[in-house]
Amino acid sequence: MKITVLAVGKIKEKFYRQAIEEFEKRLSRYCKLQIIEVADEKTPDSASTAEEAAIRGKEGQRLLKYIREQDYVCALAIEGKQLDSVELSQKLERLAIDGTSHIVFLIGGSLGLHENVLQRADEELSFSKLTFPHQLMRVILLEQVYRSYRIIMGEPYHK
Repeated sequence: MKITVLAVGKIKEKFYRQAIEEFEKRLSRYCKLQIIEVADEKTPDSASTAEEAAIRGKEGQRLLKYIREQDYVCALAIEGKQLDSVELSQKLERLAIDGTSHIVFLIGGSLGLHENVLQRADEELSFSKLTFPHQLMRVILLEQVYRSYRIIMGEPYHK
C-alpha cells in the first residue's frame, strides 16, 4: 500500500525532522510512504474571518492538486471521528483488503483545512480535541500509522 502525508508547511525544527525520518525508516518495511509539503500562507496577526478563509482556500488549492480521484483521503480535523490505535489499524487493514492502494492523509496549516478540502475527504479523523502544531501532528500521525502496521502484523509494540 502507498501512504502519502500531504501537509501544509515545511518542518523547520531539527527534532521534528529527526522523528519523521525515524518513522519513515521504520515504515519502509510495511508500506511505500511519501511526504509532500505544500507552501503555507503567512497569516497576519489581525486577520479577519474573510482573510483566514482566503488563506485556507489558497492552501487548499495547493493540496487538492496532489489528490487523484481514486485516492482514499483522510483529513485530519478536530471535528473528525476519534479512533483508538486498534481501530485505526483495523481501518487501514480493511482499506487494504477492500483494494485501496493509496491513502492520503491531509494535515492543514495553522488555520486548518478549507471546506473544499474537507468535502473531498472520504473521512475526517481526529487524534484529539486538543490542538497540536501541524509539525508535531506529522510525527504523531506517522507514529500511529507505524503502530497500526505493527498491530496488523501481530508484532509487539509498547502500549
